[in-house]
Amino acid sequence: MSLPRTDVTIEGVRQYCIDNFGTSVNADAVKSASEHFGVHTYTIGQRLKQWKVKRNHWDLSVKEITENLEKTLASEPAVAAENYIPEKDESYVSFGNFNDLKKIISSRRFYPVFITGLSGNGKTLGVEQACATGKRELIRVNITIETDEDDLIGGFRLVNGDTVWHNGPVVEALQRGAVLLLDEIDLASNKILCLQSILEGKGVFLKKIGKYVKPAAGFTVVATANTKGKGSDDGRFVGTNVLNEAFLERFPITFEQDYPAPTTETRILLNNGCDAEFADNLVKWAGVIRKTFFDGGVDEVITTRRLVHIVEAYSIFQNRLKAITNCINRFDDDTKQSFLDLYTKVDEKEIEEYNEGE
Repeated sequence: MSLPRTDVTIEGVRQYCIDNFGTSVNADAVKSASEHFGVHTYTIGQRLKQWKVKRNHWDLSVKEITENLEKTLASEPAVAAENYIPEKDESYVSFGNFNDLKKIISSRRFYPVFITGLSGNGKTLGVEQACATGKRELIRVNITIETDEDDLIGGFRLVNGDTVWHNGPVVEALQRGAVLLLDEIDLASNKILCLQSILEGKGVFLKKIGKYVKPAAGFTVVATANTKGKGSDDGRFVGTNVLNEAFLERFPITFEQDYPAPTTETRILLNNGCDAEFADNLVKWAGVIRKTFFDGGVDEVITTRRLVHIVEAYSIFQNRLKAITNCINRFDDDTKQSFLDLYTKVDEKEIEEYNEGE
């Protein structure tokens, strides 16, 4: 009498073949199992595929772990099971709210932090280095308008013909007690609201597999943004969105990240291999442009990150104005020229150096 299809398990098929044909089986065993279980031979072949050694031959002597193949809900981490503590950057210079952020992260308390500030002023790097200093694992998620629950929490994936569940980075951070960095959070849509319970420190219920994940000790959340979650009125940060007020309210503290002070910014450039004279000129140049930007005189600004790019370009080209020009070519022609003219006023001798290099 044939058994119902629900009894056609991997281990059941394997054991039937061993009991009747031994551990080395061929197509005859598959056909017999097909008749016994009342299913197609293809189904039997699929159940035995992990033991297949060649065409129409299976070696059942080595017992494999079959549980993951039996379950379509086999949970596999979205990130590798390795140490995710960021490397310490010896050239990093702390400033602003770094010490306060480091205290929060090192405390291992659940205390979500929202960091806002203009682009290129070290928000993300500060979080990474705070984790490196405190020896805390960090899992970073770059948020876009397309980011949804499947990207964050997890979902089913097709692996070798089997549908299996994969944890998303949020669940991975929950289980590891890591710091979860939601980078550029203000680019998100309302799909980010799936994180509401997580931002309350209550974990998350994985409704697709009926499993509740509690946050491990040390888990917390840090979000970075160019705005305060209210959108960009001046249109500077295209793509940023107005975030749900209830979502923002779940961040108990907000740090405003400004550009570093001139002395600090000079140290940053020196630590990145810049000579003292060039570093001093670049910081003065950027400072004038920023003041003009904040006064509404120009639409572009020179960030700390762009200054580091200029230093790196100079190390390659060995020509200061060429390095600056290549790094500000992204601006419109009028802005680029006004920035170059300003730099020559800071360091007039560079006009000759640039002309000689052409």
